[in-house]
Amino acid sequence: MQASTVSQEPTNPFGFVSQLGYFVSSRLNPRWELHIFVKFLVFRCQEEVQGCGFMSLSTKDGVPTNGVVSDAPKKVLILMSDTGGGHRASAEAIRAAFNEEFGDDYQPDIIISVHPLMQHVPLRILRAKGLLKKIVFTTVVTDLSTCHPTWFHKLVTRCYCPSEEVAKRALRAGLQRSQIKVYGLPVRPSFVKPVRPKDELRKDLGMDEHLPAVLLMGGGEGMGPIEATARALGDALYDETHGEPIGQVLVICGRNKKLANKLQSINWKIPVEVKGFVSKMEECMGACDCIITKAGPGTIAEAMIRGLPIILNDYIAGQEAGNVPYVVQNGCGKFSKSPKEIANIVSQWFGPKQDELVAMSQNSLRLARPDAVFKIVHDLHELVRQRNFVPQYCTT
Repeated sequence: MQASTVSQEPTNPFGFVSQLGYFVSSRLNPRWELHIFVKFLVFRCQEEVQGCGFMSLSTKDGVPTNGVVSDAPKKVLILMSDTGGGHRASAEAIRAAFNEEFGDDYQPDIIISVHPLMQHVPLRILRAKGLLKKIVFTTVVTDLSTCHPTWFHKLVTRCYCPSEEVAKRALRAGLQRSQIKVYGLPVRPSFVKPVRPKDELRKDLGMDEHLPAVLLMGGGEGMGPIEATARALGDALYDETHGEPIGQVLVICGRNKKLANKLQSINWKIPVEVKGFVSKMEECMGACDCIITKAGPGTIAEAMIRGLPIILNDYIAGQEAGNVPYVVQNGCGKFSKSPKEIANIVSQWFGPKQDELVAMSQNSLRLARPDAVFKIVHDLHELVRQRNFVPQYCTT
C-alpha cells in the first residue's frame, strides 16, 4: 500500500486524507487491499482507534440543524489503483477541478471510485455500517467503450459514464437512469484553457516553429515500439528529392531514461525533439498536428480536446479494445501496429492528404468533452449539498 500526494500546496481545501486523495494499491494482492480498506473505514466508526489507517469518521460532528447541513469539514476520498496511468489521470483531473471551482468553500464528504475494483467491497462495508445514506459514493468510469462489469454497482449514488455506450452497459448491469450521468471523460482543467499559437509552443519546446509536427507517446513509462516508430518517421518525413524535412517529431519517453538517451544520440535527418516525463501535456499536444499513441482513454480524450487526429498503435486487451473502433469509426484517426505504415500515414497527412488531416481534426473536436470534469464536480457538489446528514472526516 502506498500513498500518492495529489497537491503540493501547504493547505488542502478539500481536506484530502493526509494531503492525498487516492487509495492506491498496486503492490499488494486484492484480498489484502480490501482488508486494508475495511480497516481504515471501520476504525473510527467504532469510536476507538485500533490501529493506523487512512481515514476516520466522527459521528459527533456534522449533524445538520433544522435540516441545514453543518459547516463541519467535509472531505473527499478517491479510490484508485496504480494499474495504469489513466486511473491516476482521472483522479488528478477531478481533484484539480474541485480545487479550481470551489477552493476553500468546498469540502465534501464523498467517496469517488475511478477503478473497476473499487466498488463492490467498499459499498458492502458502507452498507454493513449503515452509512449508505450518509456518505455519497460515486463511480467515474474511465473506459470509453468496452469496460469491465465490476465498474457498475446498484448501490452507487451516481455513476458518471464517458459515453452513451458505457451508459447502456450500466443500464444492462441494473443501474437506474437516474443514477447515470453522461458527461464525458474527465481530463485536467488545464486542457480547457485557451491554447497558445503552435509556433510559440514549439519554440518553448525546442522544436522547429514552422514544420508540421507529430507527437509520439509511449505512456508514462515510455513503453511500446517508440524507437522503431521514431526511426520510421525519420525516414518517411524526409524528402530525398529536395533534401529537406517535410515534418518533425516530438517524442515523449516518460520515465524511460534509457530510451530517451538512445533517441537523443541518433543523428536524425529531420528535427526530432526528445522529452522525458512531462507535466504539461496540453502544451505538447498543442504544439503538434497529430498524435501516435496506444489506445488509453485519457490520452484519446485529451487529444480530441486539442483536435488532434489519432494514430493508435496498440491497446490493452479488454478495456482498451473498444477504444480503437471508437476512434476509427468516428473518423478521428487510424489504427496500425506497423511502424512503417504509421510513418507513411503521417507523411501522407503532411503531404498530399492534408485534407484528411483537417477532416479528422474537426471530427476529434466534435467528440471532445472539455467541460466533462467540471460537470462532474458540480454534480458531486449538488449531491453532497442535498444530503440531510454529512459526517465529518478527520485524518488519523
